[in-house]
Amino acid sequence: MKNFDEAALRLTVNARWTTASLAALGAIMATAQSASAQTAFTLPAPPFELPMLPSPSGNWTVMVGIGGDYTPDFVGSKNSKFRPIPIFTIRRAGSVDQFRGPRDSASIALLDVGNFRAGPAFKYVSSRKSDKYAELTGLGDVKAAYELGGFVEYYPVDWLRLRSELRQGVGGHTGTVADVSADVIVPLIQRLTISAGPRFTWKSTKATAPYFGVDAAQALASGLPTYDAKGGAHSVGFGSQISYRINPQWEVHAYVEYEKLLGDAADSPLVKLRGSSNQTTVGIGASYSFDFRIR
Repeated sequence: MKNFDEAALRLTVNARWTTASLAALGAIMATAQSASAQTAFTLPAPPFELPMLPSPSGNWTVMVGIGGDYTPDFVGSKNSKFRPIPIFTIRRAGSVDQFRGPRDSASIALLDVGNFRAGPAFKYVSSRKSDKYAELTGLGDVKAAYELGGFVEYYPVDWLRLRSELRQGVGGHTGTVADVSADVIVPLIQRLTISAGPRFTWKSTKATAPYFGVDAAQALASGLPTYDAKGGAHSVGFGSQISYRINPQWEVHAYVEYEKLLGDAADSPLVKLRGSSNQTTVGIGASYSFDFRIR
């Protein structure tokens, strides 16, 4: 009962924090809404252009926002916590309204032609502190990781988005991560859209071992058996999102994502003895879009 009360209190406090954050975002962006139909600002042309890529000159649309989700304490945990999530994407202005899934990394669509988009992608992976959770006692800390890479996105039809990301970790892990997803996008009524589809993640050994491996020293300190975690198929899952476009600039959304750990991640003693291979995340968010121009 005590643990339940503490969890309920933590969820209530964090929910209030999210409400305040979204309200603050609204206050900041509302000042620009009066000029929403115009280009917000103009940047000078870049000093050089990259070969094989279209010129960045022209109008661009930026989507920024904030959300929050109730997600596992760490990957493989059976308990959950609340955390804030930033939203950031850039696309060519005038292209088809961009659908954004809750698992998407921050990205810039440098190549935006018809139903195809591609460009750089970035994801921040927070640090894992062993002193914060009893399940991690003796396993040591894992530093924050920065995953840098790119994405490709294709709409074979206007109601189906296919997306793939490939990222390389720096910091807490130095491995490779690949995410693949598909989303069926269905307008329910004007401005209200629901989407859903499958997800799959692959991770290399260097992206898996820091979080799921147990070396001899960690086994002695934690009481868990030693475990040499290898890479491979990391998880499979399914996600759904409902979004409402208040106006051309503002959009709010809510989502749920389920992930089933696979392979060495699921077989890790941290997951089998102290955690769960079933990972569920529930979240909400709000985003604001505005235009800028590069000469």
